[in-house]
Amino acid sequence: MTQSFERLVEQQIQKAIAEGKLRGLEGEGKPLPDRSGEAFVDMATAVAARIMAEAGALPEEFKIKKLLDAAQQSYREAESEEAKRVAMALIADLEMRYNIAVEARRRFMGP
Repeated sequence: MTQSFERLVEQQIQKAIAEGKLRGLEGEGKPLPDRSGEAFVDMATAVAARIMAEAGALPEEFKIKKLLDAAQQSYREAESEEAKRVAMALIADLEMRYNIAVEARRRFMGP
């Protein structure tokens, strides 16, 4: 059964190529986007987040995560103890906000 399904899929792909239906698609000729971060997220959440991102509407937790990554980079690059202390305070605040946003989404999405 699996082999016949694979053959059917391959036939459909070849048919689409022959008809030119796979030309001119967005991202053609470019590498696939890195979605390694989705490996540990359930499929429904990953798909929903991707659709929202493509529409330009990122959830709050994603925005906070970007800020958190930048703050961690800032900490790594900090040269003085004062700069490291300020960066660490920002990281602590952003981690707390990130965890709150994640928990809120989990509660909203349900079990």
